[in-house]
Amino acid sequence: MLKKILSGESCANCRLCCVFDRYDVWETPVFTEDIKNKILEKAPDTQFLPVEGGYIFKVSEFDDEGLFSCPALTENGCMLGDEKPFDCRIWPYRIMNIGGRRAITIASICDELYNRPLSQLVDFLKEGLGEKIFAYADAHPEIVKPYYEGYPVLMFEKQ
Repeated sequence: MLKKILSGESCANCRLCCVFDRYDVWETPVFTEDIKNKILEKAPDTQFLPVEGGYIFKVSEFDDEGLFSCPALTENGCMLGDEKPFDCRIWPYRIMNIGGRRAITIASICDELYNRPLSQLVDFLKEGLGEKIFAYADAHPEIVKPYYEGYPVLMFEKQ
């Protein structure tokens, strides 16, 4: 979804969005049952917790550096390929609830996009991605996260 503004090579070299510490573990993606089952086929020890309309990882162990890596992350990248969860396909864009209103924000830890002019990131949303994100959230409200301070707001949903 973001190939127009974010190269696959940049993502493959970084992988920051696939690793979580204790403070950002809330950012783990929401999985459909199909995607959950694909992960379990290849990583059967993965544990999930149900959330309304989907599943999230049950994060019970962190490595020696205090990090949790997505079980779908392999040496060659994501085992899911183009079938990644919606959260992953739009990252570092996030959809959040701010005072009862949905907004698209951006995660500051993605250097590749965060260091671009905000106008460029907003323009990309206006070209259709914003509409797709809000439409997906209509059908899958479980992907809407509570607003987390520090995420710049790029677009509010139209009322």
